[in-house]
Amino acid sequence: MMEVKIFLHTMPYPLLLIIHLFAAIMFVGTVFFEVLMLEGVRKHVSREAMRAVEGAIGHRARAIMPWVLLLLFGAGFGLAWSHRAALSDPFAGNFGLLLLIKIVLALSVFGHFLTAMALHRLGRLRSRASQRIHISVFIHVVLIVLLAKLMFYAG
Repeated sequence: MMEVKIFLHTMPYPLLLIIHLFAAIMFVGTVFFEVLMLEGVRKHVSREAMRAVEGAIGHRARAIMPWVLLLLFGAGFGLAWSHRAALSDPFAGNFGLLLLIKIVLALSVFGHFLTAMALHRLGRLRSRASQRIHISVFIHVVLIVLLAKLMFYAG
């Protein structure tokens, strides 16, 4: 734990912000694509073709997303560490409260990701469950993006 603390103190805030931003773009972009684009394609493509496409995308996502999430949450932890004073009393101001809500939503997204990975490994991630997880994550990331912007205007 000490190494992480030292690492976070030596990583410049702007670099953490850029890493967090690009990882967020990759993650949120993937979620938007899967929910908005793939769902619109579903009714125009045969069930077999859709299964093949979803399988290929899922395989690629399972290879990339753990690394994206590692960067996203690692940089996010570093950014949160920089704002630990606001988080120590989040009800003292809008910034701390919005940041806390954003962190709770992000942890929920991570929980969704872990659930999806576990269901996949157990062979129990069916189309309907996957669709529900994607829609829930979509709603979460939309709220997180809104909060990320509001934090600096409502602070």
